Amino acid sequence: MSRDSEVEHNARLVLERVHTLAAACGRPVVVVAATKTQPVPLIRAALAAGIRDIGENRVQEAVEKHRELAGEDARWHMIGRLQRNKVRTAVRLFSLIQSVDSLALAGTIEREAAALGRVMPVLVEVNVGREAAKGGVDPAEAVNFTETLGRYPHLRVEGLMAVPPAGTNPEDSRPFFRRMRELQAKIMDRGWTHAPAGILSMGMSADYEVAIQEGATMVRVGTAIFGPRTAGR
Repeated sequence: MSRDSEVEHNARLVLERVHTLAAACGRPVVVVAATKTQPVPLIRAALAAGIRDIGENRVQEAVEKHRELAGEDARWHMIGRLQRNKVRTAVRLFSLIQSVDSLALAGTIEREAAALGRVMPVLVEVNVGREAAKGGVDPAEAVNFTETLGRYPHLRVEGLMAVPPAGTNPEDSRPFFRRMRELQAKIMDRGWTHAPAGILSMGMSADYEVAIQEGATMVRVGTAIFGPRTAGR
């Protein structure tokens, strides 16, 4: 089986599994294909399988791929840490920025979105495991941080995003996913017009099934679709 065919097969399996889990939980779940370092032909294969959402970690890499995939029916997500000097390009390119974790970054997105005359959909990234090496807002500050984003009229907080600490099995992620669902509920209960917060982006290849059981409405899947990244990628 060619790499293209393998990716298309894997993507169909992931979509089918997510659809089954989502139906059991009574809510739709979006699969974002995490395409960091993946070549365009393999992304095309995933799109052919029915993937409609592409997640990139680096703005410049996304720009190049977006150019080659022009005309494809796809929505682009920024899922990595966003540098402020890349915000102008990000606001033009992405449908959703999933990694807002500081007021400085939010302010820069606000200025660029205002210049384009658009309201930029974003997610608040939460450092749910309080890991020093990861970005994200402290869980204890997530609700207040989301409230503060109401000062930016060109941002709309569509929800939360998190990457839990790496565990030895998927069940290790469950308490972190549960904590994220609790935070989302607190924000939604506020009824803020700037933060409907219906999206809960959590769960990757190893633990997306647990994430969906705990409330995910969006999962970011790379390895389960594309296979392990090769050395040097």
